[in-house]
Amino acid sequence: MTAPTDLAPGNAASGTDRVVVWSPEYLGYRWSPQHPMNPTRLELTMDLATGLGLVEGAEIVRPDAASDTDLLRIHTPAYIAAVKRAGSETADELPPEIAARHGLGNDDNPIFEHMHEASAVLAGGTLAAAREIASGRARRAVSIGGGMHHAMPDWASGFCVYNDAAIAISWLLDHGFDRIAYIDIDAHHGDGVQHAFLGDPRVLTVSVHQHPATLWPNTGWSSEIGSGAAEGTAVNLPVLPGTGDALWLRAFHAVVPAAVAAFRPQIVISQCGADNHREDPLADLALTVDGQRAAYLAMRDLADRYAEGRWLAVGGGGYGLVRVVPRSWTHLIATALDREIDPATATPEQWRAKARAIAPSIALPTTMGEGGDVGYLHWEGPGTTPETGVASLDRALTRIDASIAATRRATFPLLGLDPEDPRD
Repeated sequence: MTAPTDLAPGNAASGTDRVVVWSPEYLGYRWSPQHPMNPTRLELTMDLATGLGLVEGAEIVRPDAASDTDLLRIHTPAYIAAVKRAGSETADELPPEIAARHGLGNDDNPIFEHMHEASAVLAGGTLAAAREIASGRARRAVSIGGGMHHAMPDWASGFCVYNDAAIAISWLLDHGFDRIAYIDIDAHHGDGVQHAFLGDPRVLTVSVHQHPATLWPNTGWSSEIGSGAAEGTAVNLPVLPGTGDALWLRAFHAVVPAAVAAFRPQIVISQCGADNHREDPLADLALTVDGQRAAYLAMRDLADRYAEGRWLAVGGGGYGLVRVVPRSWTHLIATALDREIDPATATPEQWRAKARAIAPSIALPTTMGEGGDVGYLHWEGPGTTPETGVASLDRALTRIDASIAATRRATFPLLGLDPEDPRD
């Protein structure tokens, strides 16, 4: 499959090959003072990236809000109207049954002022990133405000109002792309994006997430493989609570690269939720910032290998607002800009001072890493699970290999791959 003609290598304009999409308006996406998704995480990320000199000289794109026409690619007119009404001065006039029908006004998705406008800006950011890449102005673009992967066509879900990634994918499909790989590493299953393209063979959705028997939204079983002509293009890799860097990376590399290589995408889109971290209060995985950084590097490498470098990265979940998300997504920005940061690098004192003022009771990180061990044992096929002699580790290896086998057996034959052959 060839790339669109206007995206031939070398078309990106000089100096804009890698862009960061950012707007202070992202900070308006604030559910309530007590809500776990707090835009402080975005502010501290950009402050940290700036303090480390990452964005100096980088191309910063300030997005427009997504239009109703953009939103209608994925969402229904009735839902958009309800969101607008909920966040307006007439919010009290929104009948409770209509709010409930659209997933608004509950503990997860409380109504807040200017809800539509704030949500449309996040969607506009991911669209702007897609347009930068589609135009040839950039090969890589990152927007940490995006990643609202749970939003459904007619209702808000899991802190997500408008599904920015799905909207951007739909737009790309109409602008020269017909093979798009979406990789989601949030602790929670990327259900909204999978739902949007479940029957579309032009979109590969890959989700590596905590096992659905143990975490909301309780979807993303390995048996979910797509429908009709798209069977095999939904790849779900559930991992058990407590999975840390080495086991998570073993699973990722046993499934994701082969699926992406077989699909031959023209662009890779990554949802980089940071709630797979060991300190996240809403999930139970055990990655470190170092493991997250390794995942970003791996996804960038897949884009470089198979999509001529086209990589669009967005944020997502992540509720370690001070210690986790800012470092994780600063590494994401660094990865997109080819300005990798050594995990041993000290966090700037000016950043720590600001973070201390926001959260005086939190022990602030002094370095950009946590000493995580990102070395992992490669999967070598069924029946080859290594024995370390440490009972707990051997059990964990057996369980992660069972997840690998289940996912490969469910989808690999449909992608033309041998699920038992470690070379695939």
